[in-house]
Amino acid sequence: MSTTGQVIKCRAAVAWEHGQPLVIEDVEVAPPKAHEVRIRNVATGVCHTDWEYMYGTGEGMKPRPFPLVLGHEAAGVVESVGPGVTIFSPGDQVIPLFLPQCGECERCLSPKTNQCRKNWANTQMGVLADGTSRISCRGQQVYQFLGVSSFSQYTVVPDTSLAKIRSDAPLDKVCLLGCGVSTGYGAALKTGKVEKDASCAVFGLGCVGLAAVMGCRAAGARRIIGVDVNPDKFAKAAALGATECVNPADHGKPIQEVLAEMTDGGVDYALECVGSPAVMSAALESTVDAWGTCVIAGWTEREAMKVKVEQILLGRTLKGTYFGGWKSVQDVPRLVDDYMNHKLKLDEFITHNLPLDQINVAFDLLNSGKSIRTVITL
Repeated sequence: MSTTGQVIKCRAAVAWEHGQPLVIEDVEVAPPKAHEVRIRNVATGVCHTDWEYMYGTGEGMKPRPFPLVLGHEAAGVVESVGPGVTIFSPGDQVIPLFLPQCGECERCLSPKTNQCRKNWANTQMGVLADGTSRISCRGQQVYQFLGVSSFSQYTVVPDTSLAKIRSDAPLDKVCLLGCGVSTGYGAALKTGKVEKDASCAVFGLGCVGLAAVMGCRAAGARRIIGVDVNPDKFAKAAALGATECVNPADHGKPIQEVLAEMTDGGVDYALECVGSPAVMSAALESTVDAWGTCVIAGWTEREAMKVKVEQILLGRTLKGTYFGGWKSVQDVPRLVDDYMNHKLKLDEFITHNLPLDQINVAFDLLNSGKSIRTVITL
């Protein structure tokens, strides 16, 4: 391509400082270095994790360097590849991944985890393998959120953090498999291993929670109870498989007690998709003793979760999930295939489509609970 080996000038939403609105800027994206791929982002979802790092506060918040380009849930097309890249070619449709899969390390070779650590420390701090970013603006380095930065028309990612997908997949839909839908769907199927005819409660009916509902349904759960303080989400939950929904605000007792009464002792599986330690504790306590399983899918780094020892001693299992337990490079293309074969839904999660210059509107829609997923066209 004509841009191979050259710096590309494009538009990106830059976060100059914590807590302030994003600014649409002209940025420069350098060519990929060894084992890196430069991609043209076509579409990106706006995830709560982006909001959390931009606006979240609290003692536990890890410092992130600014300026920063957020975004980590996207799909695009390969523009060029760096030295040593053999799997990808210009024109390939791809989904960038915040969770790598090198295929060689102990964790990649183990069926017990998906948590590869290739370039992990660097990408968590917004840089690539050599300790620098490929994006710059106004003469200074701009950090890449989780090594991705999909709120930019172009970005550069490691070749171990990229999934090649089929050429006929609609990028403005399958971008959701870069984070939210994969996380919730896998929380039920991969991590929770929900069983046929089980009873389940899903706490939080945002994108991750609705995907967890879909996962419970795919597993053949008999009863799927959606829990959310926003009743406007109940119809969508029902369409994706919830058998009933409960608003904690409608009850004068803790929601875990309500669920225990509804299910004669507690649900078999609870999936927490909010990212609130208080909700995490309630989810665990909503499971039946002896065999109840609680999966934490909601993200937070600000607070600690409180667990009564008795809740565990009596036989409950508490598990966490990251990216739904999927091994990213190998499993994301399979999820794309499932969508294309009508085994997995994505369109139903998209409530808004906006251009890049409306990115702050997308954050407002997310924070107010008016959107499930806004897809930004780049």
